Amino acid sequence: MQAAVSSPVPVAWYPALAVLTVAVGLMLTASFFIYEATSSTRSRSLAKEITTAAVASVFLGFGSLFVLLASGVYV
Repeated sequence: MQAAVSSPVPVAWYPALAVLTVAVGLMLTASFFIYEATSSTRSRSLAKEITTAAVASVFLGFGSLFVLLASGVYV
């Protein structure tokens, strides 16, 4: 007999988590674009660019997951 699978996050939190993670991801993406547009080519840091892009990607990935879960598409 198999055990029931349950979510580690309460279902009522899905919409709030979706808004929060997408908002943070979009702010980090905007920060990345502003950094790219305002800094000169010689003063840019590859480590900062990769870190900002990776963190924004993680937040947008979880945000899209929670958007899908909040709308009833269980993936």
